[in-house]
Amino acid sequence: MAKVKYYYDAETLSYRKIKRKKATTFKYAFVFLLAAALFALLFNFISNQYIDSPKERQLARELQNMQLQYELLNKRMDDAIAALENVEERDNAIYRLYFEANPIPEEQRRAGFGGVNRYKKFEGYDNSQLIAESNKRLDILEKAIVVQSKSLDEIAKLAEDKEKFLEAIPAIQPVRNENLTRMASGYGYRTDPFTKVRKFHFGMDFTAPRGTPVYATGNGIVKRADNSSSGYGKHIRIDHGYGYVSLYAHLYKYNVRVNQRVKRGDIIGYVGSTGRSEAPHLHYEVFKDDERINPINFYYGNLSATEFNELLRKASLENQSLD
Repeated sequence: MAKVKYYYDAETLSYRKIKRKKATTFKYAFVFLLAAALFALLFNFISNQYIDSPKERQLARELQNMQLQYELLNKRMDDAIAALENVEERDNAIYRLYFEANPIPEEQRRAGFGGVNRYKKFEGYDNSQLIAESNKRLDILEKAIVVQSKSLDEIAKLAEDKEKFLEAIPAIQPVRNENLTRMASGYGYRTDPFTKVRKFHFGMDFTAPRGTPVYATGNGIVKRADNSSSGYGKHIRIDHGYGYVSLYAHLYKYNVRVNQRVKRGDIIGYVGSTGRSEAPHLHYEVFKDDERINPINFYYGNLSATEFNELLRKASLENQSLD
């Protein structure tokens, strides 16, 4: 119940009840309602700006999860692109070269999609660039896989007429894994064991006990079996034809003679440490058209995928060579 208020009337010398006019009451009511409305608007504004609703928090979590998924997708695409680039490199530098086919230009492998903007539908969102870029990379990756698949189909067709060629090119590891102490050094810059200077190592070093068998890596003719080449000590060179020559250095002794025909897998000599060598090992090189090339790409004939990946890892370590 509202309190009754009085005022003192000096003329009548008495207290009189204060009567509120309707206009005043209406004014107070209007001010109250206006203040309440302004407060409600202010509260709503603050809530919208600074306080997330449950629905907004749910959407924010979903957006965060989507961003994470796209980041993971990009990481997987990075891995796929790296694996594909390895296949492409071997395709251009080895397989297509084997079969005298022109390498596929990088522009053709990585060509984008001109003309119509294929990614317009992704515009207008908070993460439009991330989504569009991921889809673009995926499209280019898919196209590159198609190009590589067609290239391998072409190589397979060429291989049908290249049986002799495939038998001739170096294709196995010259020392068996079970006979290896370790794979000491790969192709690339290494530390010279004698001068301790960093220089380019043109072959691969396989450490094994003295007398371990060394195998011909492909069919061919023995062109040299001597110790008259500086640094190599007792070494053998096999001419495989098609511009390929393999070299086996620091041997203990020979098992072949000059002009002898050999087949892949024949024992041609034994591991030693003759010439410029720090310890018993086989130094192995491959030449194509008188140019040294990385032997790591020539072991598909007797190594599993796991063994090849392990050899690749060891060969990439920049350590000290043994010659």
